[in-house]
Amino acid sequence: MIYLQLFWEFLQIGIFAVGGGMATIPFLQHLSESTGWFPPSLITDMVAISESTPGPIGINMATYVGCAIAGIPGGIIATLGEVLPSVVIVSVVSMYLTKFRGNKLVDSAFYGLRPAVTGLIVAAGLSVAQVAMFRTELYKQTGAILDLFDLKKLVFFVLVFAAIKKFKLHPIAYIACAAVVGILLGF
Repeated sequence: MIYLQLFWEFLQIGIFAVGGGMATIPFLQHLSESTGWFPPSLITDMVAISESTPGPIGINMATYVGCAIAGIPGGIIATLGEVLPSVVIVSVVSMYLTKFRGNKLVDSAFYGLRPAVTGLIVAAGLSVAQVAMFRTELYKQTGAILDLFDLKKLVFFVLVFAAIKKFKLHPIAYIACAAVVGILLGF
């Protein structure tokens, strides 16, 4: 039964997470809350692992969750659920591409999807930032504004952001650096 549920949940995510892997994050947050399969705080770890491994982030996260919940078969089934809508949609669209090319209705639909996709990605980024750099639970308990910020992580974020803008190294260099710093400082 868990395999069917995994397939169904990730099929829905695959259908509605328009805009790439980061757009799956709000759906994963909902999945975490509705099923209890994983804590919401694990999403940042999933993003880090998925970004660090080859392949699309959404598919990597589906595989990660599936494997965590039901082993390798669960990972395969969750991944198939995530991928199936895209395969079907791309196959159908490619058959009719010449008919729809330049169609004002189709162009308008895609134009309307852009702000929604942007909103999903921004919401996902803010959610990851909230978990990664802010201590909302501690702040709720104490009410002290300084307890809201995890200053070590916030300073590290600013330093990495500045380094990205100044040095323009390959992303792997920043990922490796962040992993080393995380190990050394116990983030």
